[in-house]
Amino acid sequence: MDNRADIREFLATRRAKITPERAGLPDFGGSRRVPGLRRAEVAMLAGVSPDYYTRLERGNLSGVSDSVLDALCRALQLDEAERSHLYDLARAANTTPRVRRRPTKQVRPATLHLLEAMTDAPAFVRNGRLDIVAANHLAEALYLPAFQRTVRPVNLARFCFLDTRAPQLYPNWEAAADTTVALLRTEAGRDPYDKDLSNLIGELATRSDEFRTRWGAHNVRLHHTGVKTFRHPVVGLLDLNFEAMPMPADPGLTLTAYSAEPGTPTADALRLLSSWAASSNDPASADPARHEWGTG
Repeated sequence: MDNRADIREFLATRRAKITPERAGLPDFGGSRRVPGLRRAEVAMLAGVSPDYYTRLERGNLSGVSDSVLDALCRALQLDEAERSHLYDLARAANTTPRVRRRPTKQVRPATLHLLEAMTDAPAFVRNGRLDIVAANHLAEALYLPAFQRTVRPVNLARFCFLDTRAPQLYPNWEAAADTTVALLRTEAGRDPYDKDLSNLIGELATRSDEFRTRWGAHNVRLHHTGVKTFRHPVVGLLDLNFEAMPMPADPGLTLTAYSAEPGTPTADALRLLSSWAASSNDPASADPARHEWGTG
């Protein structure tokens, strides 16, 4: 998979977001043919020739130096996630498929034991394409409708965009959808040669207008900590803190764990969910008719 189109569109969309005023350039009035900076203006801000920048924006990052990448990051005012993405695109442009990063596909027994030991916190391990490759009992209960799907592994992107129950589980579905696409776009920048990821993106782009529109925006995101809201069919609303921790011993895998602020209604609801999950040997096999979910 050639990533020149991704490079071209990423740089062009970032350039379009920066106005001359924001970049500290004089505005002499008159109409502009582009929504943001001109290529020549980016070149000037980055300290490179217009011809050289044009070559970069056409998708050719072959042999580009870190100093030039740093200059582009400053000129385009990239945030941390966008900066990392640009470097990932450059690395991929200079890497052949034969030496690409090979993601871990199996979860070590020690990690499985850790998940099961986290009895009070929903926790799961996912890969870059958002497959849940391992989860504890409470995480299966939290993501009940996703785990009630018959396809394994559970894929959070496919659930978000192709399952009608997703907006019910995610009250702020728009934000969840934005984050999902940004994570996939970030992963695609890291490894454009991942055939499974490319197939997933193609499937979602074909079947979901919402996905396709977001994918075209080329937004990326680092998703390490924050708050996620769920509307669970058994216990109601949950405002859960999350920590998403990359696993250095297992490249490509991320451990995500949720927790509730002590003394809050969410803490009470999480305890209730834990009790409900414990009463069911397999929460994912619970009768969907008991809950207010569509079939999806």
